[in-house]
Amino acid sequence: MDRIRIVGGRPLRGTIPISGAKNATLPLMIASLLTEETLVLENVPRLADVSQLQRILGNHGVDVTLNGKRSGDGEYQGQTLSLSAKNIVDTTAPYELVSKMRASFWVIGPLLARMGQARVSMPGGCAIGTRPVDLLIMALARLGAEIEIDGGYVVARAAKGLKGGEIRFPSVTVSGTHTAIMAASLARGSTRIENAACEPEIVDLADCLNKMGARISGAGTPRILVDGVARLGGARHRVLPDRIETGTYAIAAAMTGGEVLLEGARPELLQSALDLLAQAGVGVAATNQGVRISRNGSAIAPVEVSTAPFPGFPTDLQAQLMALMTCANGVSRITETIFENRFMHVQELVRLGARIQLHGETATIEGIERLKGAPVMATDLRASVSLVIAGLAAEGETIVNRVYHLDRGFERLEEKLGRCGAEIERLSG
Repeated sequence: MDRIRIVGGRPLRGTIPISGAKNATLPLMIASLLTEETLVLENVPRLADVSQLQRILGNHGVDVTLNGKRSGDGEYQGQTLSLSAKNIVDTTAPYELVSKMRASFWVIGPLLARMGQARVSMPGGCAIGTRPVDLLIMALARLGAEIEIDGGYVVARAAKGLKGGEIRFPSVTVSGTHTAIMAASLARGSTRIENAACEPEIVDLADCLNKMGARISGAGTPRILVDGVARLGGARHRVLPDRIETGTYAIAAAMTGGEVLLEGARPELLQSALDLLAQAGVGVAATNQGVRISRNGSAIAPVEVSTAPFPGFPTDLQAQLMALMTCANGVSRITETIFENRFMHVQELVRLGARIQLHGETATIEGIERLKGAPVMATDLRASVSLVIAGLAAEGETIVNRVYHLDRGFERLEEKLGRCGAEIERLSG
């Protein structure tokens, strides 16, 4: 099993190109099930989750081809995927596939909307919390679907097609909003989605669906309106840049010192996180090329923050921020409001010398002058990269084990950091 070895203490200086967003790519790929025509996605990141979803869609009969680089493409240019679901051969998503990636459960919406039926395995447990699918099922029922649970599978039927309705989510759900707008796109009549998630990835999906002929308005606000259409066509769409990758490398630059240009980053996608870094004393400047992060000798000031749905501070940056606050000049407090069990990185940071106390959903971090390298174990995707960030600033050698989590969400992480002066390498076996 691969590990990552880091020798800390080197400031980062240079340019890091930001990849396409994983959290936008996955629902966009699933949206290909809504049409017989080809959907072409540009700027797709090279990630384990993307490869796994290709296999899952292939099980339903989707032909996925990877286009080669075009003339003028840069070294870190994202890949281009062409997805054709002309003939859906199977409306069942089996446990052995769904259990490997929770987002694959979302196929239930497009399969039901287009084929009138879907049988999708319940995704099972998750390291960072239960993340139930009940709100997704509720949304489909509001569109007229008949739902039953049979042997660990959600069986959904709409023999005469879905029909528009009102969906009011009791709590903000990104996965529920994704599923609702995809299913409603092919429903008869109009659908109103209340308390919808406002994340940029929702807007990206709606933009792509509209290019395919959908009629969606209000994406990015708590109320989304969808006027159903009889069919959707093909389209070409470019995946937006990854705001979580942007925030992660911004925090890494703040942690180590130096100056890094995050090329292609869009600051409006993570303004709350950038504002918090500025509050902590980090230099943050938007440019025509992206976002420039700098810290040259200044101390890190402590912060207090709670995670929240967009436009609040994202839960997917909580672990990385905690790594930064371990070296702040004072006491910080971070409250996690989105997922239970998302403090599993705390004990690993403590192995590096961090002083962190947990009180329910709040972590209190007492900053120290410097962390010290040690072997640590990754528990999930965001926890993994928080340990890499900590290792970049720690004294001596840090070995991060079980880094397959990183490959799910960060493209060429060692290369990107290494180009900016980090001493980092992957150890195989």
